[in-house]
Amino acid sequence: MSTTKPEKTIEEINARIKAGEAVVVTAEEMTSIVRERGAEQAAIEVDVVTTGTFAPMCSSGLFFNFGQMTPTIKASKVWLNKVQAYAGIAAVDAYIGATEPSEDDPLNKIYPGEFRYGGGHVIEDLLRGKKLLLEAKAYGTDCYAARKMKKEITLDDLPYALLCNPRNGYQNYNCAVNLSDKAVYTYMGMLKPNCRNANYCSAGELSPLMNDPLYKTIGIGTRIFLGGATGYVTWHGTQHNPAAPRVEGGTPRRPAGTLMVQGDLKEMSPDWIRGLSILGYGASLAVGLGIPIPVLNEEMARYTGVADEDIFTQVVDYGHDYTNGIARNYGEVSYKQLKSGTIIVNGKEVQTAPLSSITKAREIAEILKRQIHDGSFLLNKPAQLLPDGQ
Repeated sequence: MSTTKPEKTIEEINARIKAGEAVVVTAEEMTSIVRERGAEQAAIEVDVVTTGTFAPMCSSGLFFNFGQMTPTIKASKVWLNKVQAYAGIAAVDAYIGATEPSEDDPLNKIYPGEFRYGGGHVIEDLLRGKKLLLEAKAYGTDCYAARKMKKEITLDDLPYALLCNPRNGYQNYNCAVNLSDKAVYTYMGMLKPNCRNANYCSAGELSPLMNDPLYKTIGIGTRIFLGGATGYVTWHGTQHNPAAPRVEGGTPRRPAGTLMVQGDLKEMSPDWIRGLSILGYGASLAVGLGIPIPVLNEEMARYTGVADEDIFTQVVDYGHDYTNGIARNYGEVSYKQLKSGTIIVNGKEVQTAPLSSITKAREIAEILKRQIHDGSFLLNKPAQLLPDGQ
């Protein structure tokens, strides 16, 4: 544990926000400030650092209640636009996952395994105010006699709609290549044979958990930007791995921390929640997420001053190794190198491409910065910090 004496508290920072006195900068701006003035001075000058990411986050979905009928029903199977939701909750509650494919996708009938519509698209369509076909089936009980329901619904018709994502905001991720002699189609996009491209998925120095690598300020109840609205961290996400190897200073070299997050879908915007069709993989959801990091002390100033050249990830072969569970890599590259457009793999220059949008990540950080400046977004002190593996 750090022995650094806190110079500020979240309560003190919130008081400065309310008074219009807080100094708020984006993660990119903080990188320059720390480089030019040092972490100690940055901790004195800056109160909050804003972060952002916009990328495919497959482990996402929606809890919703679709309202009762007469006679009442306890649905055991539910579909929205032919995409099945999980209904083993109670009565008229269900959960639809972003990667659940449509059972009636015409593309899949021509090319098995190909889907252009799924749970992520359902969620975006709801946000866009579109009418969706809801179908439900039940086995019937004395208290819930109905066996079928079929109706058109919009987001306004749903009494309850909670975006609840079990694993978002991955702290670092692989750089994917394909060393086999045929193209492979993955959640990291299409990878050309013989290592002719390299895909990555992180905003680097803008990414939320890169700016608090040891989870000193993030935990249950942390208020965040989620899908264009206010959301919350509800716990660590699935596959949370704080024990991943790290560079000096705490930044992980491999996939590490993850977040479980939630927020009211009715307050969100399709600008920041997008259904995706990933060729050869299926449906997913692109999610906009941003977290304000309070600069409590010099240690947090140093963390939030992280630069792309200080963040490294591993080059992993998805053509053979990944699918066969082989844990080896083909080099380590920085995000500065990845964002330059080319890296060197096995002595060969390879073009890189991001699945995440740096432009959108930057915009999220700027939105949070404005909201904090105008006093409409305050920080929350976590009820409990994320597990740090210590």
